[in-house]
Amino acid sequence: MHYKQTPLPLVDAITQFHFNQTLCTYKRNTTKALLTFHTLMAPSLDDESSLFNFVVRDGNGVKGIVDSGISKVPRPYIQPPAEQINKKNASKCEIPPIDLSKLDGPEHDEVANQIVRAAETLGFFQVVNHGVPIQLLDTLKQTAHNFFGLPAERKAVYRKEVSPSPLVKYGTSFVPEKEKALEWKDYISMAYTNENEALQQWPMECRDVALQYLKTSHEMVKKLLDALMANLGVELDDSNIDAFIGKKMVNMNFYPTCPNPELTVGVGRHSDMGTLTILLQDGIGGLYVKVPEDIDMEKKGEWVEIPPIPGALVINIGDMLQIWSNGRYKSAEHRVRTTSTKSRVSIPIFTSPQATQKITPLPQVVEKDGMAHYREFLFSDYMNSFFGNAHDGKKSLDFAKINFS
Repeated sequence: MHYKQTPLPLVDAITQFHFNQTLCTYKRNTTKALLTFHTLMAPSLDDESSLFNFVVRDGNGVKGIVDSGISKVPRPYIQPPAEQINKKNASKCEIPPIDLSKLDGPEHDEVANQIVRAAETLGFFQVVNHGVPIQLLDTLKQTAHNFFGLPAERKAVYRKEVSPSPLVKYGTSFVPEKEKALEWKDYISMAYTNENEALQQWPMECRDVALQYLKTSHEMVKKLLDALMANLGVELDDSNIDAFIGKKMVNMNFYPTCPNPELTVGVGRHSDMGTLTILLQDGIGGLYVKVPEDIDMEKKGEWVEIPPIPGALVINIGDMLQIWSNGRYKSAEHRVRTTSTKSRVSIPIFTSPQATQKITPLPQVVEKDGMAHYREFLFSDYMNSFFGNAHDGKKSLDFAKINFS
């Protein structure tokens, strides 16, 4: 099965033409500068300013460093010892995946309880028989590899500072300007508003397959959220679902091979800021989740690896679900290890409220708990706080926590 580019109506085709003209103009102006930079000034591992410009400003990313033939990790990417991931000391998460097809049958309540239990404990679980075609998942992984294999100037078109579309951002690390040590990752981020804008503005190399991923996963997301919210006393329908998942974004993450994976991280310790994250990981592995200290599980406080399961999708609880549930559901603290053997890709879908949505613990839950543990705020303010700081575990939640001391 091949995912072909979708033809556009005439008025949209005209819009697309002008959009492409903008891209072409940028590419002509940028390519010459980039070629001059590559010719006269290869990245110096000893000059942090030169390296930062090569990776971040000029759009080469971590892949550009690796392609230059390095034999050791540049100093800006070496994590403090406390942040480095010791693969030998980590165990694998042995929790079996949840079969979502059973939600439609007599075992609905049992499966819904499995979803709730996972949200109340680890905040991470895997699902199979989820309704997203396996062939599509394979195509997604190959498409991600193809995109990051493009020349640097083609990807640099979408750098935050110059991207012709507010929906698309190409970058590296998380917040490079704020980080003490950079993350060994490049990414392309595609925000979804509607299908026409996605078709016009998302990169043509990955837009069709990314859109198909988003559309085919929507029913699964609704089923998961329905089970989680029903447990909190909220009935989901078309009139209120956007309050929880009205904003969606597809990312493609690329983790190039690393000469010293024990010194770096692909992504540092953090929890996701939104509602639910749906993650496709490849067969290489490297995703680790921290077992919370305050739950009844083995390995409290330890990091466990989420092993890849063929055909499965990984689901993790975001900060907003923790807040709406007044702390009953746990947003998962997780991180990603790099590897020296093969470049790794992952493709998450981030779901969250709209920026203008007011967030506060659900009144049904607060009534049972006796008090709210989080204050009311606008989701846009939470986003600004989240993206204004480097990854640092679950400190993002401090923005909303009520301090009772």
